[in-house]
Amino acid sequence: MECLVRTSKMAEKARQSNEAAVAIEEQRSAPDSILYKVDESPPWYLAVLLGFQHYLTAFGSTITVPLVLQTAMCIDQDRVGLSEIISTTFFVSGISTLLQTTLGVRLPIIQGVTFSFLTPTFTILALDKWKCPYVLAAKGEWNVTSFPLPDPGSPGHREIWQMRMREIQGTIMVSSVFQIIIGFSGIMGLILQFIGPLAIVPTISLIGLSLFKEAADLASKQWYIALMTMFLIALFSQYLRNISIPVCKITRKDGCSVYKLPIFKLFPILLALLTAWMICAILTATGALPEKEGWGYAARTDVNADVLKKALWFRFPYPGQWGMPTVSVSAVFGMLAGVLASMIESVGDYYACAKLAGAPPPPIHAVNRGIGIEGIGCLLAGAWGSGNGTTSYSENIGAIGITRVGSRRVVQIGGIVMIVLGCLGKFGALFVTIPDPVIGGLFMVTFGMVVAVGLSNLQFVDLTSSRNIFILGTSIFFGLSFPNWMKNHPGYISTGDEIADQLLTVLLGTSMFVGGVVGFVLDNTIPGTLEERGIIKWRETDDSVKVGGTSNTSVYDLPFIQKYLNRLTITRFLPFCANFQPCSVTCKRENPTLEHYEQSVEDTKF
Repeated sequence: MECLVRTSKMAEKARQSNEAAVAIEEQRSAPDSILYKVDESPPWYLAVLLGFQHYLTAFGSTITVPLVLQTAMCIDQDRVGLSEIISTTFFVSGISTLLQTTLGVRLPIIQGVTFSFLTPTFTILALDKWKCPYVLAAKGEWNVTSFPLPDPGSPGHREIWQMRMREIQGTIMVSSVFQIIIGFSGIMGLILQFIGPLAIVPTISLIGLSLFKEAADLASKQWYIALMTMFLIALFSQYLRNISIPVCKITRKDGCSVYKLPIFKLFPILLALLTAWMICAILTATGALPEKEGWGYAARTDVNADVLKKALWFRFPYPGQWGMPTVSVSAVFGMLAGVLASMIESVGDYYACAKLAGAPPPPIHAVNRGIGIEGIGCLLAGAWGSGNGTTSYSENIGAIGITRVGSRRVVQIGGIVMIVLGCLGKFGALFVTIPDPVIGGLFMVTFGMVVAVGLSNLQFVDLTSSRNIFILGTSIFFGLSFPNWMKNHPGYISTGDEIADQLLTVLLGTSMFVGGVVGFVLDNTIPGTLEERGIIKWRETDDSVKVGGTSNTSVYDLPFIQKYLNRLTITRFLPFCANFQPCSVTCKRENPTLEHYEQSVEDTKF
């Protein structure tokens, strides 16, 4: 009898523990702190304000890429052309956002330009045939007497930079086809099995490290202004981030009420940019900055003021607006390094966004579909001619965590705002008047953050291991050194085949490709345990994504047509459909040793 009582108590205790575990799990998957979850919609007026806020959050990174590409693309003095590219970038980002939130991973993620494509783009434009003649003329390496250059902004000058834009367009369009195939075919899941933190760290970190020259060139035009911009960003994002300003808040429950808005935490880059811009305008009006060419002249706000008069009020971007895109094999393979880095970064963003937005972790089919739709977004960006591709924005994911609004509808409205403002020519022209030293200071911080994001993956790795230290140091240092040598020795590679020469020049001249490949090869060939390599901790989030879990993943279903797709048997074999059953489920039934192998891997955690 006593044994039965003891057994009954143990069973009751186990039941209570299970109920507590379920309650905790439900709380994690649907936190009460979320004001609006993924499938919930705020009132339309509040949704518009929140959507515009997402646009403002993405603003800083969106204009960064066109501004940093202007010199290499040979746009430098054509300010109207630069404003048109900025408007095109916003327009395409809005379209990609609508596609991703509606047909892709269906999480509230803003899509925008990516730094991953910058390094391959610079490498391509550094080839002899694409070197900017205006830059060469400034260095004395171009015979202006024998080969005069057209006036900046003239039809002849526009054709010079549009030729380079068409080459980048074609490169992005073809390389994006690989991303589409990788996403919709489910190859991304296979690739991730061989990629760990020690391959990710050099790939992402070298994106920012390789761009230091572009940031330094702009900042050096007036270091005091650049340092002031850096100080303002640090002031707003770090020192004042916990200071909030009282504003009016409209909710369904309380109506209009007052709450404290962490404005410095939400818009640190935008506030710093506007403040530095205003200070430069004051210095220009008071005559503190030189009126003629000289050190500090680039900090004047009236240098490019004429672009506001020349730009059109309304301009609708369209595919092929710069002409028919061109394609070269070497450029495509070089851009693939940026595509791969962008995909890996996006997968991490999906899990982070789902957690903050009150959604269950994205299942395999949603991840595959999200990567495929991002490839379509890159294809559209190439067709329209933004000079870059699209990827998920981590900044906006952070904004979700701060505002506690994870509504998909809000981000869709943000995408519509991007499309509308992308058609206003004067709006894009306004940002061209930002002084170069201010942009240089912005680059110092934003590119540094890219480096830090890459290095943050080291938290999963055992840094006391000499193996890992060797791989990390070798991949980063060689990833910087060899591409720099390639840049200083153009034409050194001579295989006898022009296409092969260009292919090797682009690939070996891209830091993120060289460092990533070295890290990937060393990490997969040098003996080391999964725990030592950081693989186990890095993939812990995948455990909750296994098929057959209790989480409700209906938020990832396609709108309107999902119930019809569920009736089709073939959808079980399509990696982008909700009924997809990966090998991890079906193979266990046919090969029970696989389950024992996974259990042995799980046991290594202890």
